[in-house]
Amino acid sequence: MKIAFAAAAVLALAVASSPAQAQFSKKKNDPQGSAGGANAQNTGANLESCDEPMGTIAVVEEQEGDWYRYLTTDMRLPSTVPVIRMLIQQSNCFVVVERGRAMQNMMQERALQDSGEIRGGSNFGKGQMVAADYTVSPSINFSQKNAGGIGGALGHFGGALGAVGALAGGLKFGKAETMLTMIDNRSGVQIGVAMGAAKKTSFGLGGGGFGGSGFGALGGYSNTAEGKTIAAAFGEAYNNLVRAMRDYKPQQVKGGLGKGGTLKVGD
Repeated sequence: MKIAFAAAAVLALAVASSPAQAQFSKKKNDPQGSAGGANAQNTGANLESCDEPMGTIAVVEEQEGDWYRYLTTDMRLPSTVPVIRMLIQQSNCFVVVERGRAMQNMMQERALQDSGEIRGGSNFGKGQMVAADYTVSPSINFSQKNAGGIGGALGHFGGALGAVGALAGGLKFGKAETMLTMIDNRSGVQIGVAMGAAKKTSFGLGGGGFGGSGFGALGGYSNTAEGKTIAAAFGEAYNNLVRAMRDYKPQQVKGGLGKGGTLKVGD
């Protein structure tokens, strides 16, 4: 009882001393709303838009990177691909084509067609899939301040105090820096790269939880400070990428790309 009371007291003190940190702020770059074809509803106020698409694009995530392991394991957030795909379609600047897990289902339907199991007139055939002109790849760089503090101190204790430490550890400032890299699929040439950043001030729920129940299921890009911060940073990065692509000018190398270049070695 004494430990539980002490834990509650420390946690109450932490919350009382930082009341503003328990609030989420709505950012104009936050992904929100919906999209259907070229039409979009309830998009972020600052999201760039285009009168017509500049080509087709696939979103591919580097899931072997350290940032992805931190995102999905430590922060318990899902893939960033759905967030980025929604931004792209809402903007109407590119047409998104599937190159992720749903690709397996597409090929499965074609295999069923080839096996004769699908009804006649289902209209599956060769030459129907749309090529991806470009690929965009996301990455994230995380930075934290005061990662220890009250939460770090309580984290040294087991039981109830340790659980409270996991909660209070969320009382910190954080910043997410995101990058979107875009390549031309036919040549493999990188044609664009853009960065975005967003900060958060939040009272986070740590993964420790009470009684082993945990709070991991509360995570998400729409209902956690960390998720909202990352989503807003990608919103800024995507806007910057669209602006860069509007003013795109191909890089020229004398003699042609991949023909030896102009930097020569000595005899």
